[in-house]
Amino acid sequence: MYRPVLDAVAGSLTLTALVALLPLVVLFVMLGVLRISAWKASLVSLIVSILVAIIAYSMPVGQAVMSGLEGAAFGFFPILWIVINAIWLYNMTVVTGHFDVLRRSFARVSDDQRIQAVIIAFCFGALLEALAGFGTPVAITSVMLIALGFRPLKAAVVALVANTAPVAFGALAVPITTLATVSGIPEHTLSQMVGRQTPILGIFVPMALVYIIDRGRGVRATLPATLTAGIAFALAQFATSNYLSTQLTDIVASLVGAAAVVLLLRVWRPATPYIESEEADLEEREAVHVSRRAARTEDQVASGVPAGHAGGTDHPIDAGVGTAEEYAARDRAHVDTRSDVVKAYAPYIIIIFSLSQLPGIKDALAAPGGQFKWPGLDLQTASGKPSTIPVFKLNWLSAAGTLMLIAGLVSIPVIGISVGKAARAYLDTLRQLLPAIITVMAVLGLAYVMNASGQTASLGLWMAGAGSAFAIISPVLGWLGVAVTGSDTSSNSLFGALQVSAANQVGLSKVLMAAANSSGGVLGKMISPQNLAIAAAAVGLSGREGDIFRRIIGWSLGFLVFMCVLVYLQSTPVLSWMVP
Repeated sequence: MYRPVLDAVAGSLTLTALVALLPLVVLFVMLGVLRISAWKASLVSLIVSILVAIIAYSMPVGQAVMSGLEGAAFGFFPILWIVINAIWLYNMTVVTGHFDVLRRSFARVSDDQRIQAVIIAFCFGALLEALAGFGTPVAITSVMLIALGFRPLKAAVVALVANTAPVAFGALAVPITTLATVSGIPEHTLSQMVGRQTPILGIFVPMALVYIIDRGRGVRATLPATLTAGIAFALAQFATSNYLSTQLTDIVASLVGAAAVVLLLRVWRPATPYIESEEADLEEREAVHVSRRAARTEDQVASGVPAGHAGGTDHPIDAGVGTAEEYAARDRAHVDTRSDVVKAYAPYIIIIFSLSQLPGIKDALAAPGGQFKWPGLDLQTASGKPSTIPVFKLNWLSAAGTLMLIAGLVSIPVIGISVGKAARAYLDTLRQLLPAIITVMAVLGLAYVMNASGQTASLGLWMAGAGSAFAIISPVLGWLGVAVTGSDTSSNSLFGALQVSAANQVGLSKVLMAAANSSGGVLGKMISPQNLAIAAAAVGLSGREGDIFRRIIGWSLGFLVFMCVLVYLQSTPVLSWMVP
């Protein structure tokens, strides 16, 4: 039986917390400073976390290793299981050409790339986050942006920054339901509080996306559209989370935000549409294209598949090369039938119905699977209670990834792809995501080792010693949890109970502090190695996660400061009226 000691280093909580930070410092230095690939940085950081657990916390070697293996398994199921099947379904639409139809339908709403980014990355990405989460919206929207003429690096950055405001209610609000479970606070109360924090953030995210694309000039030129999208999304997210349904929050908000922008564009458009210049980083686009074309050629030689395919690219995640002007010209010359458009949207409609299950069906699907105790782990918490870490849940049939797989199978006859090509698309998806798969499994292994050994608890307890200033630090704790695990759900599971305990100790609202963990956590999503790896793999920049990290770290920290100030004001008489 292993029981962590939170001040294991020389009896000092501060020294112990500093030692516990080592795996995270190694991870982000390797990513942001040394520019090492995410999968390599994650594996090294995992080894460092195991060494810290063994040497500093005196955790038995076998239990340290087994906790890492359990985390890696959790990284694959359910997290990667969702991403793999969601991107497989998307890849099938690429092979059949239906993705091009979907892209053209978005492009026809506006020929301005700044508006396209708001509709696709922010609104459509929020819908994907609501349904699947776990990196799926970043992977799909970044490639859609490339297909509209965006540079790969810029597309990845825009998709990552957009994936913030919806995250707390993502995957049908699993982060909120998890937070309610570990904190003992009613789900609806937490939904209300988070729904009075992230919507304020959502107002500014569309402007941030436009700034990334076209700087201050673009923000001024598109202000009516970005304000319309942000305010409509924020109001819908607030109203749904507070008065309607926790689970439907992001679905409603994303659809309302998109509808508001589309209606606005009927009466207003930017004076001068923005399209990426032909010279803008064309070498980068060519390099990405060459690597993809080489992979495609190898596949065709091995399988005897002809180079062309009437229905689409015949190779998943191949946006090709060309300027935005060339894409726009081809789109204007192509006419899609109503049947084409229906088939293009059909897979996403099927996803909505498969994930939004009726209560009776949901209960039936939840029956198979169950849970079991991970072998080799015998853990207690620092307080001496039995740890829940060794309990591994394997509800394989009701898992969102399995439902996504079912949606993909149902979509095969709908979009008209052969079973053989669907199977090939699945193998291509696994190959495309291999670096991301290694990264996610290693990062979740790191998170489990840190949690099981007491490293995360030491960090949290150390931060909780800030007294009334904990109101400012509380979102940072959530941010740190998501930056490490890549999941707001995991961060809430790690720190939710600690936030409540700290709030009780220093006389702050436990509802506010618990919610701050989730709301602050959404801002760590964009810099998590898990999401960086998925984004890089999707746009053909595997190995350049460090470049993406440097482009977005400022946005992550800037929004985090904003959230810290908001939570602090909500803990004072200035905004305490916002706490339910």
